[in-house]
Amino acid sequence: MAEPLRATAGELDADTILDAVNGGRRVVIETEMLGSEYTVTLRHDGTVYYCDTPTTLHKHEAEAEMRRCIEKQGYIEHEE
Repeated sequence: MAEPLRATAGELDADTILDAVNGGRRVVIETEMLGSEYTVTLRHDGTVYYCDTPTTLHKHEAEAEMRRCIEKQGYIEHEE
């Protein structure tokens, strides 16, 4: 199994994250919310996309849904 791709929120773009999870890698994002740091793991099992946070496991059936989730949650870099 390939090593996870690790990044801080905002370091990667959506295409990089999706390419990694579609290729079978987990993507581990370090992020902050309300002054606390936490880790999110993004993955794909070949059928379902997962966003595993400390409090919730989001499941998405389609790549477009996963893209919207990672954009909404602020895990990707933002264009100026």
